[in-house]
Amino acid sequence: MTRQPTILDVAALAGVSKSVVSRVMNDSPLVSAETRKAVLKAAANIGYRPNAAARHLASNRTHILGAVVDDLHNPFFADMLDGVEDVARERGYRVMVMAGKRNTRHEEDAVEAFLELRVDGLLLAGPQIRAQTLKRARAATRVVVAAHRLRGNSVRAVATDDIRGAELAVQHLAGLGHSHIAYLQGAPSPPARDRLSGYQRSMKKAGLAPVILQADFTEDGGYAAARELVRSGAIPTAICAPNDLAAIGAINALEDAGLSVPGDVSVVGYDDTALAGLRHISLTTVHQPRRALGERAAELLLDEEEEPSRPRQILLPPHLVIRSSTAAPRGGHEPSPHRLPSPASTRSTP
Repeated sequence: MTRQPTILDVAALAGVSKSVVSRVMNDSPLVSAETRKAVLKAAANIGYRPNAAARHLASNRTHILGAVVDDLHNPFFADMLDGVEDVARERGYRVMVMAGKRNTRHEEDAVEAFLELRVDGLLLAGPQIRAQTLKRARAATRVVVAAHRLRGNSVRAVATDDIRGAELAVQHLAGLGHSHIAYLQGAPSPPARDRLSGYQRSMKKAGLAPVILQADFTEDGGYAAARELVRSGAIPTAICAPNDLAAIGAINALEDAGLSVPGDVSVVGYDDTALAGLRHISLTTVHQPRRALGERAAELLLDEEEEPSRPRQILLPPHLVIRSSTAAPRGGHEPSPHRLPSPASTRSTP
């Protein structure tokens, strides 16, 4: 194994003492510009990198933030992480990321790993962990939750107003003339509950009967739920999906059944990820300020060092982005939903 260059090697090459090299590596102002330049040049020539672990032991700080992300396959979280990393870098921190894989056990293992690494702060993006795990993490380091609207919790959090977001989706469809609007319910979580609540509230206000099918936040989940609608024989003229991935899955299922979007069924997503804006998808969707969510979450996390005892909950406003996946029902009005012959195996929707 090749020996890693040490601080003594840098000192010998630069013709200075070990303590001078240490001061340079720690950005001490007590070093002349000429000496600093000589030390950095020597370090670069031999490929020396400071021992981060040793520095962390000395300062009791790692300058690393841990981020546990619910689903790395969802572009929503990638966009949010961009915002987190921008703020962290400006403040002199690095971000390490682990995936929760939409699984409580995976998330809790990731949290424990970050606590063992002594991160200076922990960001939980769309967490599914248990309350006791959150409490244990909070006792060990700074914690902020992102993309979840927490209630009755002392942990700082930043989220989108998902109740309002779902209301915007229903109001848009009802305004186009749709009266049979189905909702695909996301996996159990605060955002899923809030979006369902917004859907139900808007449907009630419009005097419409809700139609709810269980799905999740994945393309497969959206596909399965929409396929169930097709099999039921009573196809709505509009669908609200819990996120963009589920909406794309629903569109695929409808098209596989010979239905057109938005000719036969309008579809609204949620998140406004880059996928929604692709021309061949062109999905009407509720915009979440994804990068801003990440930026505010990182700011909350780092500001807690100065204000450790003040819990804060921040809600960012959503807005609707209208594209080509929604239109008025055929004929401009909707006397009744589409009906297809029901196969023998069909069961009624919830």
